[in-house]
Amino acid sequence: MSAKQRLGARIVVIGDRSLLKGCPDVEHIPLTRPSVAGKLDAANARYVLAILDRAVSGCLAGEFDAMVTAPVQKSVINDAGIAFTGHTEYLAEKARAPHVVMMLVGGGLRVALATTHLALSEVPRAITRESLGRTLQVLHADLKKRFHIARPRILVAGLNPHSGESGHFGTEDMAIIAPAVSEARAAGIDADGPLPADTLFVPERLKGADCVLAMYHDQGLPVLKYASFGAGVNVTLGLPFVRTSVDHGTALDIAGSGRADPGSLIEAVKLAIELASPA
Repeated sequence: MSAKQRLGARIVVIGDRSLLKGCPDVEHIPLTRPSVAGKLDAANARYVLAILDRAVSGCLAGEFDAMVTAPVQKSVINDAGIAFTGHTEYLAEKARAPHVVMMLVGGGLRVALATTHLALSEVPRAITRESLGRTLQVLHADLKKRFHIARPRILVAGLNPHSGESGHFGTEDMAIIAPAVSEARAAGIDADGPLPADTLFVPERLKGADCVLAMYHDQGLPVLKYASFGAGVNVTLGLPFVRTSVDHGTALDIAGSGRADPGSLIEAVKLAIELASPA
């Protein structure tokens, strides 16, 4: 679609038609069992995955220009006996993408993650020079391709307090992150780091930067969500198609009450159309 066609973009909603009354264009995929707002039912776990599978196949075939996903309750999918850590990982496997990167956009920030849904105790061993190098390559490529930034500048957070304080607070910053950044720079990627995370998000540091690469989920996302919660967008980079999502979870506690704020979903749709449009 062209930029001029954005406001007239055709949006197809994939799901159970009985749940989507009022939507003008619904591709029906039936629930296994009727749903009750706010109540989890593992019997419908495969229905959720069927929706994702249909969206992936449509994007890969060129039938759809982009994919926008609502939040899913990971726990109920796991309760159904299905290994599932999140949309990002699932879509990467289905699309056979060799390396994907989770990035959130909002509040004037872009924050990407070196690791996603991991226990904090597992983060250090998940960060390697190879994985960081691939993440920086994907970030650089998609900031150019999707966001049309000619020369992206990426700030890389350290893992440990004060980026390890010369090895006194951990050696990962010196032994892993710094060499990965140096290798990326040698390959033509404008990356800087590791930088202490506690001062990375100050305005002076962010001036001129296009993206921050945080080492783990709760290092970077609290800052972005503070700046933009309810209007932020989750973008998966490294896929062969555009995929955006909301910046929040399922909010089961207010399901069916009419109090849920659709702002993030609206922004996700807008950004998906923008990213799928040529420059």
